[in-house]
This record gives sequence, C-alpha cells and structure tokens, in this order.
Amino acid sequence: MDVRKGALESVVIKKNHFFRDAADVVSGLGLLNKRFEGKRILLTGVAGFLGAQFVHYFMALNESDKFKHPCKLTGTDNFLRGYPMWIEAFSRRDDFQVREENIVTQRKFSYYDYIIHAASVASPTYYRKYPIETMDANVIGLRNLLDHAVINPPEGFLYFSTSEIYGDPDPANIPTKELYRGNVSCTGPRACYDESKRFGETMCVNFFRVHQIPVVIVRPFNNYGPGLHISDRRVIPDFFRDALANRNIVLLSDGQATRTFCYVSDALEGYLRALLLGVRGESYNIGTESPEISMTDLAKQVIDVVGANIKVESQKSPDKNYTTDNPKRRCPDISKARKDIKYNPRISLKEGLVRTCAYYKETSIES
Repeated sequence: MDVRKGALESVVIKKNHFFRDAADVVSGLGLLNKRFEGKRILLTGVAGFLGAQFVHYFMALNESDKFKHPCKLTGTDNFLRGYPMWIEAFSRRDDFQVREENIVTQRKFSYYDYIIHAASVASPTYYRKYPIETMDANVIGLRNLLDHAVINPPEGFLYFSTSEIYGDPDPANIPTKELYRGNVSCTGPRACYDESKRFGETMCVNFFRVHQIPVVIVRPFNNYGPGLHISDRRVIPDFFRDALANRNIVLLSDGQATRTFCYVSDALEGYLRALLLGVRGESYNIGTESPEISMTDLAKQVIDVVGANIKVESQKSPDKNYTTDNPKRRCPDISKARKDIKYNPRISLKEGLVRTCAYYKETSIES
C-alpha cells in the first residue's frame, strides 16, 4: 500500500471514529483535562490499539479550547507488528513526536511529567508467538522506566497490567475485586503474559514503597473499538471479520465462556482518571460489570449488528493448547474505581458494537 494513500485514508477514518471517541473522553474528564496543560508525556507502545487512543485524545485536547499551552507527547515503539498508517496523519505536528525505540534496551530518557507504560503484546495469538519479547517488555522495559523515574520523578506513572493476572477465578470471586490473588498457571501457554504482568505489578508496588514513585496500576478488562486490528485474533475483531465477509462465525470452543466488554472511550477515560486521581501504589480494575455475555451470544449480537445472514458454528481448534488456561468467566468489580477515581462507563455493548462495525466497514487498512 502506498503510505501517503494510507495516511490520507486514516485522516478521514480518525475524524469519523478516533476523534469522536476522543471527544467523549475530553467531555467525560471535564476539568481534569487541565492537568495536562503544558506537560511533557511519554507513551510507550504508541503503535498499539490503546496507543492510538491516547494519541488521538492528547491531539484532540491540544486542538480544543482547553489549553493556552499545548501538551507535548512523545510516543515510542519497536514496531514489532508493523508501522500503523494513522501515525502519518500526525507526522508534521510540533506537539507529537514518534521514536522507534525498544523499551527493553532503552536506558536513557528525557524528563517527562507523566509516563504511560502501555508497551506490551496483548493478543494471546501474538504473545504466544513472541513469549520472550512479551516478558522482556513487561519486566525489563518496566524496570528501565522505573529506574529512570527514581532519578527523574514524574508527577504520575501509569502501568498497564491486565485482568489476566486473575487467571481463572473461582465462582466465589466473580465479579472479581482487586484484592483477589488469582488462580494462575506459571508454566502454561499464557504464562509469559500473565506472570510477567504480575511481576510487573510487584515491581511497581515496591518502587512506590521504597522510592515513592507515583505509580498507579490499571487492569484492563476486554477493551474493544476502532483501532483494534481486524486481524488481531481477539474475539470481537474475529467475529466482525467473519460477519462482514458473510461467513459463518466459527467458535473454536463450546462458546460458553463469558466476558464483559468495555468500549475503548470508556476504558481510556478510566485509565486517565487512574493516572490523575488514583491512589499511588494501588491497582484498579477498568472495564464494565455488565453484561457478562457468552461467546455464543456475543457472536449472535455481532451478526445482528452487521445484518448478516449467517450462523454460529463450533469446531475443535487444531491448536491443542487453544483453550488451555482460558478463563471460564471474566467480570470485574469496579466499585473501587467508581469510588476513588469517579469512573463511570457509559457506552452500552450494543452501541459499542455498532460503532466498531462502522469503523470496520469504512476501513480496509491496518490502523
């Protein structure tokens, strides 16, 4: 694909989707947005799904009437999964800089007022393909940033953990609170991700206790929306890919596992609230409590949103480890986030799926 053509397409796409969602976040944060005025912000993992959301939020903020002095955003990535076209739309801006850097080998950093460490491999398909790289980013990369923060203390430090640190919770711990210690395999096919994120949390807590690094931990629960690659091999993109191609949706399981799904603008507001308002050294579930929906029923909802005349099928995966350590249920208790950071997700699953469907229909590029 011609890069300039892809960039031009992404400009149209972002105006319709990314900036709409960013505007929702700006509106939801209200006066909290002012905390970023004139600040220098480091975002690792800029090329990822959440990286795109953060960039569009900060750029939308700079283009609004909120600031007299814009914030300066630096995004880094090793581009392991490619260079996304949407970045080209911002290539000439003074308030946004992209650097191809590997957080694992990076030892020197400039001073930043806020550090957002989102660099990781979050899709099960890809972290099983790149297990060493996944662990390195979650452990060594994080350590490099924490060491930097000891010498150059920021105002805030946000670490992206995961709901996967809970493993497969027993029924008595669903909805799952932050105090639940988890039921996690340290040697299974998902362990490279789950256990490195758990150790990352341990590092964050101890750097806070010993060095007073103002770190806050967030545990995302199944985010989705515009910008999530339709080839990412996570469940919602997979379902839309089949439905939009008018193919039957094939489940490689019995379809009975349940999840809750949080639309990306609600999730992003939660992450920013945690960064600005969260209790230092503590963790927050960011997601939605309901509906907790089975994969079969989710597939049916996607079919309904697309309007396709297809069915849901069930087959056995050729990968013998496909469902190994896959949680039967995943549902957060977000009462702590509601209390501490005034987190209040608003987008329903139906509305989020409609927005996501519109995005996938309008773009064929890897955004």
